[in-house]
Amino acid sequence: MIELVSDERCISCNLCVKVCPTNVFDKTEHAPIIARQEDCQTCFICEAYCPVDALYVSPYTDEAVVVEESALAAAGTLGSWRATIGWGPGRTKLAAVDQTPFIDRILPPRPVRAAGISDAGSRTG
Repeated sequence: MIELVSDERCISCNLCVKVCPTNVFDKTEHAPIIARQEDCQTCFICEAYCPVDALYVSPYTDEAVVVEESALAAAGTLGSWRATIGWGPGRTKLAAVDQTPFIDRILPPRPVRAAGISDAGSRTG
């Protein structure tokens, strides 16, 4: 559940407001506010889109937790979801480093088609 919008880090871009699928945030003149926390689906979209790592979404979906911004910043937790998925300058996308060993066993190799044969198996041309 969304727990924090950092007033210190926020640049008032309002991307979190725009991308939230459940309209959790309200725009203000400065940092957006968490107006409907109970509507948060813990999808992490707002945290992923925040360009300055100003948001913290707790993995606890059904209860609010007490967080302290300085402790989250010191632990490197602010923006950690963006880092995990590789969004942002200087980060490597997760798909680029994925070493999942079973993908080749799940997907069969693509069939090789002879030239001039369509998908239906009939000759073309």
